Amino acid sequence: MNKPVIVSEATPVVQVPDVTPGFVKAAAAGPAYVVLAGISFSHFLNDTMQSLIASVYPILKDSYALDFAQIGLITLAFQFTASLLQPLVGHFTDKKAQPFSLAIGMGFTFFGLLLLSVAHAYGVILIAAALVGLGSAVFHPESARIARLASGGRYGFAQSVFQLGGSFGTSMGPVLAALIVVPFGQPSIAWFSSIAFLAIVILWRIGVWYRPQIATRKLATVERHPDAPDPRRVRTALVVLVALLFSKQLYVSSLSSYYIFYLIDKFGVSTQAAQLYLFVFLAANAAGAFFGGPLGDRFGRKYVIWFSILGALPFTLALPYAGLFTGAVLTVFIGLILSSATSSIIVFAQELMPHRFGMISGVFFGVAFGIGGLGAAVLGKLADHTGIAFVYQVCAFLPALGLLAVFLPKMPKSLR
Repeated sequence: MNKPVIVSEATPVVQVPDVTPGFVKAAAAGPAYVVLAGISFSHFLNDTMQSLIASVYPILKDSYALDFAQIGLITLAFQFTASLLQPLVGHFTDKKAQPFSLAIGMGFTFFGLLLLSVAHAYGVILIAAALVGLGSAVFHPESARIARLASGGRYGFAQSVFQLGGSFGTSMGPVLAALIVVPFGQPSIAWFSSIAFLAIVILWRIGVWYRPQIATRKLATVERHPDAPDPRRVRTALVVLVALLFSKQLYVSSLSSYYIFYLIDKFGVSTQAAQLYLFVFLAANAAGAFFGGPLGDRFGRKYVIWFSILGALPFTLALPYAGLFTGAVLTVFIGLILSSATSSIIVFAQELMPHRFGMISGVFFGVAFGIGGLGAAVLGKLADHTGIAFVYQVCAFLPALGLLAVFLPKMPKSLR
């Protein structure tokens, strides 16, 4: 007989899938490090290919005479498919987990890169970007679930390991673009389809491990924790978390999409040098993403969120007025501090609605992509009218939204 399980959801009784005995033993034994490493490495490969799109913007801009608004629309096409479909994928896999969906989804990225390498029209570029986004939509919700299954109860740690792969992959795009795509041109993007193929192989093997871990379709009664937030506070907390993710992701999008152009315009550096400066920021972003989760496990996620969003404000305010070297140093601090919120925000949301894990993961990963895409388009339009430097003066105030963390509820210790 299944015993009641205490969770933090505000509804009195819900139904969730039970887990297999194998997973219970795995959780008791601690994190499944091989699986965590595999899913994190797959996240690295996935986000390397994603970041490659933004890194080749200067090439596409020169080759097709694009303006900043059209560059923003490429980001929107890529991130809109990811944003729109991720919650739907998560909702579907909450009901029926698909162990090999990750490998199949990566196939869309594979074909998207091949199409981008041969695209000779702006519309085809948009379709290729949308295909890569579709692969990402399938990847993130279910891979986040696998990371949690392999966590051994260290949820923040597992989410950080998972996020580390993605963040480090994002930082590699500019370097690979500088070393390969800039010298050899747009057709060289096809070489990166081999990365997608490697990811397909790894994800298929992870699917083999995942299949016996999938919940049995038995149902267990789930009762609300007596100290859990009430329904109104749950809704308020989710809105606040989305707003905090908005402030973080829009600022990161402003740097990942337009920092190259900012450096070229303000300091006259070469495209390759600007891509390396972008790598510095993205690498710091990757490091911060790793440390945020374990700190949330240790001290509480609410405190990490407070520090990581609001703590970046002095550095973002100083960046528009800094020189080339000082600005690079500031981006390191911005990346380290700002990205440490990611794992805590996502795990906090998952703990608020644990029986809708896939949907919540999809919503928050999707919101991150959607904000990045929509923000890139809006900021591109703003840059066309006011100049790229003004964009960073405006975005510098985004971390001030971290003050909204005061409205987050205190979670019971048994749920952290």
